[in-house]
Amino acid sequence: MKTFATGPALSARLTRQLQFLAEVDKMKTVFRQTVLIDRSREENDAEHSWHFALMAMTLIEYAGIKGVDLNRVIRMALLHDLVEVYAGDTYAYDTRGNASKEAREHEAADRLFAFLPEVQALEYRSLWEEFDAMATPDACYAAAIDRFQPFLINYLTDGHTWVKHDVSAEAVYERMEPVRTALPELWPFVVFVIQDSCARGYLHASSSGNPK
Repeated sequence: MKTFATGPALSARLTRQLQFLAEVDKMKTVFRQTVLIDRSREENDAEHSWHFALMAMTLIEYAGIKGVDLNRVIRMALLHDLVEVYAGDTYAYDTRGNASKEAREHEAADRLFAFLPEVQALEYRSLWEEFDAMATPDACYAAAIDRFQPFLINYLTDGHTWVKHDVSAEAVYERMEPVRTALPELWPFVVFVIQDSCARGYLHASSSGNPK
């Protein structure tokens, strides 16, 4: 990668910021399991993050948690998958991959956010960790949107990744649980989609079959 050593003199701060922005361009090359709705190819991390941010803006009126700050949620959307430029995408229902995900992503965060000036690095790292912990209103709403985005696309592509990986309805109910409290008006739609997907063969039926 270019070091910005040529051209006009840049401050150390600006140089680090530009290097960070160049490095995270790699998000465009990290492809996910979810396909585009037209099924022409898999979506990449940058596209997912954009769609996540737009969904968060569009659906904020349905937030079932008080005190959600949309500005902070959008920032989380833009930051939440940056570590995957080094850690790679881990499929939500990949048990083996998820066992090492936390360690891989924390190591990636150490490496990636170090590109930035110290204060900015701490700010971005803090937002990323807050999202991951799902313990604040902003993070809970953001997590629900992050899970709803591929859920909706899966349904609109005839259960593409669910079928590919033989996913159960029970696993999807568990994965989508944050929507119940963060976006309660969408929960009946989630239940309908899972039940309809079972009927259509996109998902295999849960042992519990429990929409609660």
